[in-house]
Amino acid sequence: MEETLGLSLEQEFRQRAFKTLVARMSPEQAKNILVKLHKQMLLQEATYRQLLRHSLEV
Repeated sequence: MEETLGLSLEQEFRQRAFKTLVARMSPEQAKNILVKLHKQMLLQEATYRQLLRHSLEV
């Protein structure tokens, strides 16, 4: 049972707004934000793992 995740209407709107913002950036600005975004994704992944570990220990 594979379920495809989709974005909510609000998330779709936020994605389009972000796309517009990125289109207006210089290549250097876009690179910097991409590096920051990647770090945030790694931190989020680490947080999820820690929460999952904690919930399994209880």
